[in-house]
Amino acid sequence: MKKRFNIIGLIVLSAIFITSGISCSKESATSTQSNEELQSLTVTMALSEEEWDVMRNVVIPAFEETNNVKVEAIQVEASNVKKKLVSMKEANKMEIDIIAQDVNQLSSLVYDGLVEDLSDYTSIIPEESIGKLSEAGVFDGKTYFMPYRPNAEINYYNENMFNKYNLEAPKTWDELYETAKILKENEGLGRLCLKMKLNGDIIELAEFIRSAGGDLLVLNDEGSIEAFTFLQKLWPELSTNTIKAGFSSSNTFLATDEVYYCPNWPFAANIIVKDGGKEEIKAYEGFVGPKTYSKTLGGEMLGIPVGAPNKDLAIKFIQYLESKEVQEIFMRENGWASFRLDTYENVDEWQVPYFNSLQKALEVATPLPRVSYWSEAQQLINDAGKEILLENADVKTTLDKYAAKMKDLRK
Repeated sequence: MKKRFNIIGLIVLSAIFITSGISCSKESATSTQSNEELQSLTVTMALSEEEWDVMRNVVIPAFEETNNVKVEAIQVEASNVKKKLVSMKEANKMEIDIIAQDVNQLSSLVYDGLVEDLSDYTSIIPEESIGKLSEAGVFDGKTYFMPYRPNAEINYYNENMFNKYNLEAPKTWDELYETAKILKENEGLGRLCLKMKLNGDIIELAEFIRSAGGDLLVLNDEGSIEAFTFLQKLWPELSTNTIKAGFSSSNTFLATDEVYYCPNWPFAANIIVKDGGKEEIKAYEGFVGPKTYSKTLGGEMLGIPVGAPNKDLAIKFIQYLESKEVQEIFMRENGWASFRLDTYENVDEWQVPYFNSLQKALEVATPLPRVSYWSEAQQLINDAGKEILLENADVKTTLDKYAAKMKDLRK
């Protein structure tokens, strides 16, 4: 799928960047026109092919031209960032200047001393910042990561099929159950899908537990028991795709009418609606639980590895990516959320309802627990889910077992 870029927009962006406070001083701008040696900046990100098109063909060139720099942007999955940094630090040869890292995988990088303390540069964070992304980069009162790309899932549904069965987007757990049940009774198979692979990130599972007042690091408290009890009841009514749904597969399920409801990231709207022409796929902020409305904060933040060779230039690039002009490009071309309140007024008309839903989700979205043992804790929650939801094990007995293991992790 090839993106269409606005070349005029690129030229305008370059001009804005040159003349704004984001750009270098006049002296620096003049130096970029000299014959000085071209600087180099290495950045790691984890993007799709379409997102890389925007980054490499629209966003990066303007920065390169203005700063007389060559940006080497490379694909590194979030799970591999730490491995790379550890290897380079041990070899005393850090070759990466900036990392864009999953907001829920920051803790170990901080606690293992792999990223720079950026507290002296917090003034570059725009005053227009919204949501909790900026706070997510602070550990023990020090700022290690800068806001860049907030994210929260919104809930997509097929309006045509919902109208066919006189359904509305469910706003509560009870409505979610009734919707799933009605769809299955009329279709002969589950059409309501949740993304619960029961391995890796527990985005939706965490939201169910938290919205019932449960603690992800306790696991056998009243809220956690209520959440798993409800999910065990709901499970037989769900689409069998629930256990294998990821970002790309969920898009396919919705686009081909294999499912009529599924949560997914905002960028899904660009793929399904804008590029796929499925205008009947609508979205809303999701449902509330018995205690509260919960959403998991996702997305990425920008950090600088300890020993990065071009720290000053890295700070400039971070500030550039945080700029209003660049954030608007990400929103328009990638369907990304923006952490800047002043960018939402300029989105394309078709995007408005999807971003309105996203903003509501971001207002309450919180990251997963920021503890050094989170990867192990997350696996325990997934394992408990497998026994309860796939094997129909007793909820309390199972959660008591895994809560004891969780307690051991905290020692």
